[in-house]
Amino acid sequence: MNKTTPVEELFTVFNETAIMIKEELSCTYLEALAETGENMFHESIIQEELSELTAKRLKKGYESIQMDHFTKEEIRKSFQLAILKGMNEMIQPNHQMTPDAVGLLIGYLVNKFVQNNEYRLLDPAVGTGNLLTTVINQQPNKSIHATGIDIDDILIRLSYVNANLQQHPLRLFNQDSLEPLFIDEADAIVSDLPVGYYPNDLRAADYEIKADQGHTYAHHLFIEQSIRHVKEGGYLFLIVPNGLFESEQAPKLHGFIKKHANIQGLLQLPLSLFKNEKAAKSIFILQKKGDGVKPPKQVLLANLPSLSKTNEVEKILLKIDGWYKENK
Repeated sequence: MNKTTPVEELFTVFNETAIMIKEELSCTYLEALAETGENMFHESIIQEELSELTAKRLKKGYESIQMDHFTKEEIRKSFQLAILKGMNEMIQPNHQMTPDAVGLLIGYLVNKFVQNNEYRLLDPAVGTGNLLTTVINQQPNKSIHATGIDIDDILIRLSYVNANLQQHPLRLFNQDSLEPLFIDEADAIVSDLPVGYYPNDLRAADYEIKADQGHTYAHHLFIEQSIRHVKEGGYLFLIVPNGLFESEQAPKLHGFIKKHANIQGLLQLPLSLFKNEKAAKSIFILQKKGDGVKPPKQVLLANLPSLSKTNEVEKILLKIDGWYKENK
């Protein structure tokens, strides 16, 4: 008989207890997952409306594991699996979770570019907090003050529970990220940008890159908003559509970036990660202009191999390493 991994063991508890809460409270799986995550964090059952029998069954489930025996990454991965299960029930295009391999690669890049031992990190489209906590978990010896923003109240609640279970002190805001943000400037920004049109034309009018006619692309506005909220010399690691500079609105975006930032790199993600070629994305690396900030001698361009091909990925990481030494 195969021994279960720690991730499978913890996922089973998340899943089974979420199902119990879902059935009793007649809520969605994701809402129930947030509730069970809260119980596990507080080490008590906080839903007063549950029957005595369900409360006993939940207690038994929670007592079958000890959270302090799991690493932060094991907690993140098992919670992520449960979230993916819930999302498959009620998926919306912008709620797709960033693939783990991509999160790990962004964590590697952040570690490479951001040399400070203490810094502020922001994700303006934080979703369930998976990308942000993946990046933080790869930098265990650094003091990171992280902030996440999302308009979706269920996703931000999952992000809150996710961060608590991993013991990350995240600051979270449940708001439209394209409205004014009352936050400190970040040293670095990571985000898997929502793709599509932004419906609020009145709000978009406050942006330099607003469309001359009709709705502006949300992912364009997120780039402008991110550049506004990063310090001079700060870095942005953004997951963007491959056709970012091919749309009718691209010239304005290109002009804005040229004025305010230096493009550091564009790493095209393997097509195998996406259902179709039109959905394919890249990691876009920018540095905000400022005193003493120089553009790289050459922009880092690469087509990433399938992230399961370890040897080829290692070659790319060596290429990134060589580029960094030459340009920094």
